[in-house]
Amino acid sequence: MSDVDRSLSMRESLLQLAAILGKYWPRYLVGVLALSLCNVGQLTIPWIIGQFIDSLRQGRLAAPDIARTAGLVLAAAVGIAIFRFVWRIFVFGTARRIERDLRERLFSHFQSLSASFYHRKKVGDLMAHATNDLNAIRALAGEGVMAGWDATALGIGTLAVMAIAIDWRLTLAAFLPLPLLAFIQFRLGGQVHDRYKRVQAAFSALSDRVQENVSGARVIKAFAQEDAEKKRFAVSNEAYYGNFVSLTRAQSLFEPLVGLLDGVGTLVCIAYGGLLVLQGDITLGQFVAFTSYLHMLVWPMTGLGRTINMAQRASASMSRLQALFDEVPEIRALPDSVAPASWQGALSIRNLTFRYAPHLPPALEDVTLEVRPGETLGIVGRTGSGKSTLASLLTRAFNPPDETVFLDGICVNRLDPGALRQAIGMVPQDAFLFSTSIRENIAFVSGKRDMEPDSSTVEDAVLRASRMAQLDGEIQELPHGYETMLGERGITLSGGQRQRVSIARALLKDAPILVLDDCLSAVDTRTEARILETLLPVMHDRTSLLISHRVSALQHADLIIVLERGRIVERGKHADLLALGGEYRSLWELQQLEATLEEATGAEREIAVAAWEEGTAR
Repeated sequence: MSDVDRSLSMRESLLQLAAILGKYWPRYLVGVLALSLCNVGQLTIPWIIGQFIDSLRQGRLAAPDIARTAGLVLAAAVGIAIFRFVWRIFVFGTARRIERDLRERLFSHFQSLSASFYHRKKVGDLMAHATNDLNAIRALAGEGVMAGWDATALGIGTLAVMAIAIDWRLTLAAFLPLPLLAFIQFRLGGQVHDRYKRVQAAFSALSDRVQENVSGARVIKAFAQEDAEKKRFAVSNEAYYGNFVSLTRAQSLFEPLVGLLDGVGTLVCIAYGGLLVLQGDITLGQFVAFTSYLHMLVWPMTGLGRTINMAQRASASMSRLQALFDEVPEIRALPDSVAPASWQGALSIRNLTFRYAPHLPPALEDVTLEVRPGETLGIVGRTGSGKSTLASLLTRAFNPPDETVFLDGICVNRLDPGALRQAIGMVPQDAFLFSTSIRENIAFVSGKRDMEPDSSTVEDAVLRASRMAQLDGEIQELPHGYETMLGERGITLSGGQRQRVSIARALLKDAPILVLDDCLSAVDTRTEARILETLLPVMHDRTSLLISHRVSALQHADLIIVLERGRIVERGKHADLLALGGEYRSLWELQQLEATLEEATGAEREIAVAAWEEGTAR
């Protein structure tokens, strides 16, 4: 990146930060006014002490003067304390508000983004944006604003007092090295901005490495890869460390230079100021006051340096966050989107061909089917045949091509995504559970999860849904029943239990369309049969899509389609497809054999296998 490109990037991000901070200008105004009054108190104390010394030296000091001087210093100190409290509330408190608002904006944006975005981004990287980048902006909005204004106001005020009230020649001489400091800071600015971006990128990679290792701890241990993962982590950690050291080198030059300039200024003050005292151009009290003011300027110089560094960090973080904010959801409500007040549940798919990317082969090809309201569509096929893709297009996890998928005669791309998903009870193949109680996981639908546990309506609905999912008995056996807290992703439950909690959650939603995406794969055939038996009355009342790799789960469906490489190769009812003798029958016979072998003895297994092989050969 060239210097011109870099400066433009910094300028744009700083303008964005200024716009964010500008929304809170009334609070900042109160804060900086209080900060300015605090500075006035700080400037007053050295002047009072200087006047006291001159009066003492000239022998004009009486007891009442001492008391008055002490009272003035005390009053100034009390004023400083009060105004410091006020500015901290209004400046630092506003910074926390900005952080809160940005975090809510970022989280809301995450909720709006499509599934394809999360296929491209890693969790650790997104978490780094939500933590470190927001912290950098908060630091500028709080400490940066305080330090910048305080350093500017105090610095200008101190210089004015030194030049006007004491001697302008001594002031100019003491600050001749300042242009050198400004030049060095200007040269370091671009380096800090670019190096901080690299630090944040390295932190994202490190966070992602930790997140993957924590989430995949069982896999890592199962394959004894702890040492290999330690080495990979060490590489990421070393990269982060190296980038941070590089950033620290760029930043660490400023404060030593401030100390050097303070020493040079003190040397000039002693040499030239002492000469002016001897010549009678300034008094001894003015000389002492000038020395105090000179040391007070260490903070303005340091504060400006810190503000510039924080601004550079915040601009780098803002540009990273803006890249996320610029992500446009592929699935979003358009101005002419339709949100029907009621749903019939008629599903129509016409000549659907869908690819996840232009260069990839079609996941679905020339799919056409009709499902009337209240009917159950069974979808079966081998792994990778396109079953879950079909469900994803119906719920608009991905956008299907226009005029290919219709619900109640309306193309799903014209339907409001929120209204569409409210109409669908979806049980995905991967049952995701939250780290909360079983009851709250089942009640994870709008308006139910956050209700009180003793709400009889919610409790009755949760119990009814869990019974239909054949889960109530197992939950009741747990020590805390429905209030049992689950581990991360529901790890304390078995795979089959997690799937049934997910089924109960969808049943509780009571949506007019029910999609079960291979959600019974982790339960045995007997449990599957019991669940389906209780689901049949529910499915008769709504349009249902039942996706399964087990043929036995689909035998009661009104229409069954067999997918192979994204195409429908067979369709019909269970009996018709068996009579057809094609792919469906082969799957049926193979799964019947597997079920027989599960319960058969050694000899019975040999007979069953021989019979199946003979039938296959024919």
